Amino acid sequence: MTKAKDLLRIDLETGLESRDSRLFVDPGTAAFVDLSDVRLLRCGVDTVRQLYRGMIRPEIMCLFEKPGTLVEFAGERWHAGRVGRDSGYQYKLQNADLGIILLIKNFNAKLENIGPHLKVEVSPHAIDSQSPESLQARMDELAGEVLTHIEQNQCAVHLALDLQGWVPPADLTARMHCRARNVRDISGINELHWDTKSSVYGRGETFMFGSVGGVQLAIYNKTEQARATDKLDYWESVWKRGDSFDEGDPANYDPEQDVWRVELRYHHSIIQQFASGSVDIHTGAVIDTRTFAAFSGHLDGLWRYGMLQFKLLRRPGYFEPIWTLIREDVRVDLPVFSLIDDTAYKRYYKTSKGFSGKNVELFLGNFISLLARECVPAKKAYRCLKQWDCWPVICDHYAAKDMTEAMLFHHIEMLLEERHVRWGRAV
Repeated sequence: MTKAKDLLRIDLETGLESRDSRLFVDPGTAAFVDLSDVRLLRCGVDTVRQLYRGMIRPEIMCLFEKPGTLVEFAGERWHAGRVGRDSGYQYKLQNADLGIILLIKNFNAKLENIGPHLKVEVSPHAIDSQSPESLQARMDELAGEVLTHIEQNQCAVHLALDLQGWVPPADLTARMHCRARNVRDISGINELHWDTKSSVYGRGETFMFGSVGGVQLAIYNKTEQARATDKLDYWESVWKRGDSFDEGDPANYDPEQDVWRVELRYHHSIIQQFASGSVDIHTGAVIDTRTFAAFSGHLDGLWRYGMLQFKLLRRPGYFEPIWTLIREDVRVDLPVFSLIDDTAYKRYYKTSKGFSGKNVELFLGNFISLLARECVPAKKAYRCLKQWDCWPVICDHYAAKDMTEAMLFHHIEMLLEERHVRWGRAV
């Protein structure tokens, strides 16, 4: 993508550039944009997901003999139940009062084997009430009650900025530039379950960009969402605390005005890429983190990275001033020392060249044979293929051959047709 530039930030009194000014001027048109009415309420960690590997303790499975009941576990009462296959796990223990969900028994690993059998999900109020170190200790403690031979696997995080005085423009989807290969604009839908690259639903109240398995940007009306889930009282108490970016203004939150949220959601595979590719600029050592507590000092860097991956442009080549403001002036509210100035952030990508590239070709050939045998049409097969965890590797392999997703679909369609013609269907 072409590197975009920021508009100039001008101090009204001196007429000179100022990094702290809310007054922006477009050098091409001389138009002014005043963001002095924008109130940045809070940027915090909205969700933490810590993954663990290990072997499930035999007594744990007894908790799920009667799904939907309350059980005793780790000195607390939990709701035990089954979960859908889309989660990747079979069972859950949930305590909404604690703000913790334990997802147990990975679908793709045998019960009796060591595997990625546990994900601990923590909600905002549990994250907000303790330091990353104490939260990590609590998650590790619960993991030890579920697993033996335990190993911290990786974490996933959601970072959320809440602000007032700004409403997404009607053409936000058209002006948001990102690396997504596909863009869809879907309006008037109350619920959306597709893994699309970009979507708009709920009468323009929610905008989604990116994929669930990568980096995802969500922009939505947090006031309406909090009211719908009966959590508005909690969030108003957070917004009224005065821990905003506008110092000296404890009454920053206006209860008569809607709060909009800009949220970056990082899949655990992306966090792993940062952990494997980012280095300390002083020592050259890779940060190599595995836990939320260890990675928490890097969340400011993660926020800035996301704001550069998704670019809201005012006009070609120039950022919308609000995007400059929230990228440069926002810091994640956590009681940790930020390492953004001491770290060179870079994602490490495992490519599909060489041996794994050969595997992609072999897989596709066998995939086509199975499709023909089961009489599966190309469109349905392609949809299923895109939901597979290895889809990014397949895309990378064919992108290296200058093949777009549309071309890849056509390639699969042609291979399937050739298989039908040469060898027949279901043979």
